[in-house]
Amino acid sequence: MDALINSYCDMLHMLHEECKQTLLGLSTEQLDWRPFEGENSIAALAVHIAGAEKYWVGDCIMEEPSNRDRPAEFATRGVPQESLSRILDDSLNYVHTALGQLSDDLLSESRAHPRTGEQITVAWALAHVIQHTALHLGHMQVTKELLKNHA
Repeated sequence: MDALINSYCDMLHMLHEECKQTLLGLSTEQLDWRPFEGENSIAALAVHIAGAEKYWVGDCIMEEPSNRDRPAEFATRGVPQESLSRILDDSLNYVHTALGQLSDDLLSESRAHPRTGEQITVAWALAHVIQHTALHLGHMQVTKELLKNHA
């Protein structure tokens, strides 16, 4: 694995560890809690992070269908913390294995966005995954703080 892709994997690993830290100590009911009607629970956000990573890396970069069910990600309920951690680990393992097949010189290659057909580079897709994961990690952390204040 080349240096840039290895650094990308390291950053994603760090974000996943923070996601799993956010899950710690929460009951299934707390993981399903939504701060407001129409907002996402911590559990839904964790499953969505994994689904989005597999979509962007699988469908877009590797051109392998992930068979993602995005609406089901947001409907997640009743999944215990240990299972959510495994879902995140499985996603990270998939990404790491997939990217292990790439080299830094492929980062400038174009791919067609699976839904829109828009041309994006592999580097853009990887940066998007980091940005998206970090955004939703922040949502998870804020939701946990709101939960603590709600109790």
